[in-house]
Amino acid sequence: MLVDSHCHLNFEQLSSELDDVVARARAAGVGHMLTIGTKLREFAAVRAIAEGYDNIHCSVGVHPHEAESENDEVSTAKLIELAAHPKVVGIGETGLDYFYEHAPRELQTKSFRQHIAAARETGLPLIVHTRDADQDTIDILQDEYGKGPFTGVIHCFSSGWKVAEKSMEIGFYISISGIVTFKAAEELREHVRKIPLDRLLVETDSPYLAPVPKRGKTNEPAFVAHTAAQVAALKGVDTDRLASITTDNFFKLFNKIERKL
Repeated sequence: MLVDSHCHLNFEQLSSELDDVVARARAAGVGHMLTIGTKLREFAAVRAIAEGYDNIHCSVGVHPHEAESENDEVSTAKLIELAAHPKVVGIGETGLDYFYEHAPRELQTKSFRQHIAAARETGLPLIVHTRDADQDTIDILQDEYGKGPFTGVIHCFSSGWKVAEKSMEIGFYISISGIVTFKAAEELREHVRKIPLDRLLVETDSPYLAPVPKRGKTNEPAFVAHTAAQVAALKGVDTDRLASITTDNFFKLFNKIERKL
């Protein structure tokens, strides 16, 4: 069984045919999916999807792109309140994005720290987005970890090695998306070769970043099988073993889920 550890099933490209998307995922061997919150204003729709399927759970959070538009919505207390729902198993996605900078850096930092506090308080894993913000991400994670431990994952990892190294030092997992199949992603492939198997997850980040050979198509959870095959090749293990290990890793991290498979 594979797990898609990060997808956006409430986005229109997938929600418009959700039953078919879930069926195709099952047919591809994807037994579980985690659909991710990016705006508190849209969280009810994310949660409703998770409530509708036994093999889907969700997270609650505010993407760094939305740190300004959601500034009045988000607080540590609100995140903790919403995370009490049985289908909510993670906090995020949150983090820093200095590539687009759709929100001021100070508001991204504020939101990031609020999410970390909620993860620490609830014991739920933190789901971190980081792009072109390696050192600030590391600094904030280390500073906050010094205030008390928390668990988490660097999602859609495509940063420098130091982000992976320092995150794993505090017990984080590293999640690999379809980017690892892209022709220009040799540096990422080198990083994946170095990440221990017991720290790896796989994801789609669908509907974005469809892996080879599905480039140009709307990404969906079924396509995580292509990413997993690439990661297995890089790690020198067969695909069944890679699936088993990454699935075990997922349920160890997101341990609020009652594992049935």
